[in-house]
Amino acid sequence: MKIFPRRARLVEIPHAKRWLAAVLCAGALLAQQPTVFRSNVNLVRIVATVKTQTGQIVGTLGKDEFEIYDNGAKQQVAVFEHQTEQPLSVVLMVDTSGSTAKELKYEADSASRFYHALLGEGNLQDVAALYTFNWEIREQQPFTRDLKALDARLKLMHGEAGTAMYDAVYLGAQRLEPREGRKVIVVVTDGGDTVSKLSVHKALEAAQLADAAIYAIVVMPITNDAGRNIGGEHALEFMATGTGGRCFLPTVGAELDTAFASIITELRTQYLLGFYPRDVPLNKDRFHKLEVRVTRPDLRAFARNGYYGEVEGGRSGSPDAHITVSPGGQQLQQKKKP
Repeated sequence: MKIFPRRARLVEIPHAKRWLAAVLCAGALLAQQPTVFRSNVNLVRIVATVKTQTGQIVGTLGKDEFEIYDNGAKQQVAVFEHQTEQPLSVVLMVDTSGSTAKELKYEADSASRFYHALLGEGNLQDVAALYTFNWEIREQQPFTRDLKALDARLKLMHGEAGTAMYDAVYLGAQRLEPREGRKVIVVVTDGGDTVSKLSVHKALEAAQLADAAIYAIVVMPITNDAGRNIGGEHALEFMATGTGGRCFLPTVGAELDTAFASIITELRTQYLLGFYPRDVPLNKDRFHKLEVRVTRPDLRAFARNGYYGEVEGGRSGSPDAHITVSPGGQQLQQKKKP
């Protein structure tokens, strides 16, 4: 049944009263309309570390001392926070391929000290997870603050077979993408990739889409170039630089502990910057080049070098594949998006 409003009866009103009635009527109509709040969902977040020319970390800068450029266009810093207030989600990826078997005990001991230092201080919402990778990727321990559980899983690591490092980084980024706060992938390995289905570019893309920084620790039992996987080191440096992280080249023992400690120091002394892209020149590449600068010439900012955003025509994209892994150490599987 269709209902029509009743016909209004016309009533003659003097001019002054007509004006007052019109104002009251307009006010009533406005009051009936819901207030609409519009927000720009294209906030781009950047985690930055600032260092002196000698490598000392600087954590005392203010908002006005930073500049952000998106595809060369200067942007306004809309969000600024000292990162000690932001919770951390850390994925530790440990290479358990056959070539790492001799170093795994030392790596497990250092990783345990890293977990204890990371979760023993800082934000009470900080969490960590443990994954291992060789020819497959295993989720050894989901995100937790339970140090006993993490230590127990570290003790079970053993080495075998090949190295699916790029697939592991991609998976770590997927696990981190929906989480809030800062997101970090720490990769401990002795070299390059041998069996991944995905490329280093896809792994880096996934990390950038997840806003995750990659810290690579390349453990070097062999220090001369002839016995090292230089190509693997370059790939890890490429991913670390692209996400605002770092690449370390320690030997086992004290140097490995120092690398883990350096990561924690950086994570405790970072800045969160955010901006809404304005007047950014677009092209056919959805990858936007980012540059973060500080106004002081004696300092340098380290941050991810880009993000995936709008292209000509207003389109944006995401990786065309995703990786899943079941808890309890099931084999890595790659699935194409429908």
